[in-house]
Amino acid sequence: MRYFDTHTHAVSTDTTKYPISPLGGTRSEWSQDHAVDIDGLIRALDDAEVESAALVHASTAYGFDNSYAADALARFPDRLVGVCAVDFLSDTAVTDLQYWIEERGFTGVRIRAADGTTKVPTPGGGLSDERMAPIWAYVAEHHVPVCIQMHSKNTGQLLKVLDVHPGLTILLDHAGRPNAAGGPPYPLLDELGRLARYDGVHLKITPPALRRLKAEPGADVTQVLRRLAQIFGTDKLMWGSNFPASSGSLRELRDAIEATLTFLDDEQRADVLGGNATRIYDLANAR
Repeated sequence: MRYFDTHTHAVSTDTTKYPISPLGGTRSEWSQDHAVDIDGLIRALDDAEVESAALVHASTAYGFDNSYAADALARFPDRLVGVCAVDFLSDTAVTDLQYWIEERGFTGVRIRAADGTTKVPTPGGGLSDERMAPIWAYVAEHHVPVCIQMHSKNTGQLLKVLDVHPGLTILLDHAGRPNAAGGPPYPLLDELGRLARYDGVHLKITPPALRRLKAEPGADVTQVLRRLAQIFGTDKLMWGSNFPASSGSLRELRDAIEATLTFLDDEQRADVLGGNATRIYDLANAR
């Protein structure tokens, strides 16, 4: 089986070369307390027998300066693909993204429509803010995968974007934070499920997603994941360790997620753990 981790981070110890300047002005706790640099990440991938990973730029450490991740991609092009961050509201958003992708080796881009905390501000009026129209048009035309950190309640905004650009490739961080309130048969999952009609919308199954579901009264994690697999299809699910932002070794994080996927057959599990991400990022890199 080929493992492809869709959600990792790295932070340098060299704050002179790579100054700390987090979005919202408050540095994330994980990037201070248990960060790893790129060499540490590669060692963790090796220890976990993970062949490939998406290095997601740490915006809660570096804001929109993707330099450290870009330098890491240059060092490990056979192991990593990169997901950068740009200010979607900026007048220079398109040219900024062109630079990071065409000159610095990134494959995808990330936008935070809603954060797990209140420390990172929501961009403008949300995903469908009209000022974002040029960059949505660019990523659609150039087939750039977009990772989105959002909540289920942001589905309506994303639908407005997809109505204009139905062919977008979207990877929802932490499974889009689905709403499993109320217990079986989890009718509120249908809110996020409205996105399933778009072939390009995928869900990342991560430790924060599992933790959120476990904390929901009456929710059974396996039942919820099974239901999401039925709604979206297993070809639109993939795993991400969130290492090192989530506590534990990368192998432990991988094993914990894999243990929740026992309801899938071997082929489906292989797709979720590596095949689907390989397909998406290989296609994007071939653009």
